[in-house]
Amino acid sequence: MKDFKITARTNSAKTLTFVKRAEDAISAAEAVRSEGMLVLAVQEIPNEKFVFRRASQMELETALRQISSMLKSAVTLSNALKTVEEQSQSFRSRKVWYSVRQMVYRGDSFADSLSRHKGYFDEMVVRLAEVGEKSGELGISLARAADQLESRRELKTAVMNALLYPSLAVIMAFGVSAYLVVSVIPKLGEFLRSSGGALPPITQMLMNFSDWTIENAIVIIISLVCLVGLWFAIRLTSRGRELQDAFLLRIPITGRILRLSGTALFSRSMKIMIDSGVTLLDSLAVCARLLPNMRLRRRIAEARESVMRGMTLENSLTPATEFMPMLRSMVAVGEAGGSLPESFGETARFHEMMLHLAVKRFGMLIEPVMILVTGIIVGFVYIAFFMALFAIASAN
Repeated sequence: MKDFKITARTNSAKTLTFVKRAEDAISAAEAVRSEGMLVLAVQEIPNEKFVFRRASQMELETALRQISSMLKSAVTLSNALKTVEEQSQSFRSRKVWYSVRQMVYRGDSFADSLSRHKGYFDEMVVRLAEVGEKSGELGISLARAADQLESRRELKTAVMNALLYPSLAVIMAFGVSAYLVVSVIPKLGEFLRSSGGALPPITQMLMNFSDWTIENAIVIIISLVCLVGLWFAIRLTSRGRELQDAFLLRIPITGRILRLSGTALFSRSMKIMIDSGVTLLDSLAVCARLLPNMRLRRRIAEARESVMRGMTLENSLTPATEFMPMLRSMVAVGEAGGSLPESFGETARFHEMMLHLAVKRFGMLIEPVMILVTGIIVGFVYIAFFMALFAIASAN
């Protein structure tokens, strides 16, 4: 079947332009004539392959909330899509929403139109749109999708903020140390050696380390590049990335932050999906692809398989020790009382609160630690050279 743009005139001399699906142009024209209209033009619409980059979270949130508000105010879906298209700030977004609007105009469902742009819309948005269309509550479903995107963005921002500062602090400490070893220490070393006196052991050790570093600089740089390349190579394999993600979850402080984030994101996603009418199995399948951590993804996929075999969700999540323990307890209560979405909601709220507290405490802890480490490095260099200066002065 192909899509054709038809221009026809009705019996009342009104000219219409619309899209009709048929085997070929002749069949499309005959179908229009059978409806009592005069065909003026038939143009085939080529089938396009849509490959778009994923939209930014904020951009997609805004668009979904806008469509939801207009649908709740009785604006037609076609007009809502046209408005979103016109108000999109980027050319990429306008092109996507124009394509979606054209598909809806020629008879495709809204969910199918979104699914044709998998590189732009994730599966959760598509599934919620599908459920909303079937239930007649598309506006509510899109608002829930926007809420989920907002929650996911806030959790990602919290984790990034927690890990960004210590990463920058480590880079700065490494940079200061490298500058001292490569630039400052050799110059001071030349001055001390010119005095002809014996250097204290601590100063001599520092000088030897600086000389060794400069002599083997190329080897050190190549080794660091190889280590980074090996890390990227490991991440390219699913097994390697899963092992890496599992290791990250076991790091004492940052691992807890990642576990809190994963538990909150999974719980929030499950609540929204089940509240929207998505089945438990489908909700687990979608949520398994939302989490960035591969080990947590595997645990959810394994839990889904166990549920398919007839086990309860609580028992299915028992092996998933990477999630926070409260999750399994709340799931058990929700299954027993028939209030699984509410249990997931409470779990999400609690762990989101704990995540923000953990990030705040981590920031308060890491700052003095990094200052102390940098101070020890710089202080060690100064003490070594002052001791050398005192030794030279005493000898003279």
